[in-house]
Amino acid sequence: MNRIAVPHHYIVVEGPIGVGKTHLVKRLAESFSGTTLLEQPEHNPFLEKFYLQPKQSALPTQLSFLMQRVKLSKDLQQDDFFNELQIADFMVEKDRLFAQITLDDDELALYNMVYDNLTMHHRAPDLVIYLQAPLAVLKTRVTQRGIGYEQRIEDAYLQRLTDGYADFFHYYDDSPLLIVNAEQIDLVNSEQDYQNLLEQISTLQSGRQYYNPLPVKEK
Repeated sequence: MNRIAVPHHYIVVEGPIGVGKTHLVKRLAESFSGTTLLEQPEHNPFLEKFYLQPKQSALPTQLSFLMQRVKLSKDLQQDDFFNELQIADFMVEKDRLFAQITLDDDELALYNMVYDNLTMHHRAPDLVIYLQAPLAVLKTRVTQRGIGYEQRIEDAYLQRLTDGYADFFHYYDDSPLLIVNAEQIDLVNSEQDYQNLLEQISTLQSGRQYYNPLPVKEK
């Protein structure tokens, strides 16, 4: 495969659960000859408990994710010395988005103190790709990937998360932003859908851009 040049050193793909972040990150790393920086939810010992008992496990689940995301972010800044393209399936700022949805007021106040201290010198991405999809599509994709504890996700929680992402990126201006309507495209099975998105990513260098593609029928 021919490698494609991209005018960035740090790319983030974001969006709600099931939208396809990690798969896209892996494909972009191959296309751009970059390395991946991936969340590891399976290493969060509280996550499965959270889906069983959200109120009791929300705070330790969120703090565990925050520590993991901050550590990965620090690893990125250390690796930046080598000037290598890094592509991540998370941004540290989204951690607070989850916290605002899951924590009560007292827990959130404690969380915010920890967050502010840990993220003081956080680096912004050179490009953020925000994948959007409606609730029905997210539910289908979560079901298809078959991760046991994710099957317990309630519709109301997933909708709040989707709305939280939309609100967050409505105001986000720290990095160039590509907002992608991923409802009708298949970045897993359609090579043409992927190549069309790749073209959008390769040309965006500043500002905010919306990409609202129609599905492509493979020949």
